[in-house]
Amino acid sequence: MRFSLLSGLLFVASCVRAQTTPPISESDVFRIEKILSSDDMKGRQIFTTGIEKAADFITKEFREAGLKPLPGQKDYRQTFEMAGTESPDVVITPDGKTKMLTNLVGMIPGISKPDEYVIFSAHYDHLGTGKPDAKGDSIFNGANDDASGITAVILLAKYFNQIHNNQRTLIFVAFTAEEIGDFGSAYFSKKLDPEKVVAMLNIEMIGTKSKWGENSAYITGYEKTDLGSILEKNLKKTQFRFYPDPYPEEQLFLRSDNASLAEMGVPAHTISTSKMDSEKYYHTRGDTIETLDLENMTEIIRAIGLSAGSIIAGTDTPRRLGL
Repeated sequence: MRFSLLSGLLFVASCVRAQTTPPISESDVFRIEKILSSDDMKGRQIFTTGIEKAADFITKEFREAGLKPLPGQKDYRQTFEMAGTESPDVVITPDGKTKMLTNLVGMIPGISKPDEYVIFSAHYDHLGTGKPDAKGDSIFNGANDDASGITAVILLAKYFNQIHNNQRTLIFVAFTAEEIGDFGSAYFSKKLDPEKVVAMLNIEMIGTKSKWGENSAYITGYEKTDLGSILEKNLKKTQFRFYPDPYPEEQLFLRSDNASLAEMGVPAHTISTSKMDSEKYYHTRGDTIETLDLENMTEIIRAIGLSAGSIIAGTDTPRRLGL
């Protein structure tokens, strides 16, 4: 009888946990991360076949997640020219045409508040290839920067579409050209009415443990809105903790893809674990999947999904940002 009672209690506990913790698996994290950071992607530099392969893979994952294109779009590709021919980063082909850049954008329409948007984003470009090192490695794989963020966006899209209870519209974005100046997010931000964007959770480099260890991450610009406190409130029954950005001198809040919408007043922040004072493989050829803590990364993605619950449900609305 004692064994049966214990078994019953364990079963109830597991059911409660299943209802509150997003069922995102480490095996799925590994599968997506491995493909995005593989040598086959050649470092995902803009205007290369490597980034095109990455775009094709993300497109397939968005489709399998059941995402819909934005209204007026026939697919997930948001293609544009880099702003201004005076920019030294504009690449002109021999026939005088400007090469195009591509964001990938999908959505889950909101049930009762379809004109209110919550955005989950990351960038899929990286540094490409360089001079081979002593080991003959020339590829900047970008496993942490930012295949880890894209992995999170894909798995959150699949999770939210499975539970299908979002009252607000959810938008999932893989940005291009972050590494050379946030061109993808700057273009994307001009295509939305910022007054309709309730929150943006940008995800950047979550593949290593933060300075506080496991079950933790930080939010850039934490003090500028109450988004962080809302996320924290929704995690009270867990061991996970969000902290303010510990590297204010780096000005990370304005150095990632959240910046464009933040400047328009949107509560747009970046979630990260990157130890900016000691991240050994940042922007090096050593940023490979073997250097990541995939178990901890999985917990971070689950925490993001759980913590955003009340915002997605329409019961919490972060205050606007005034820069």
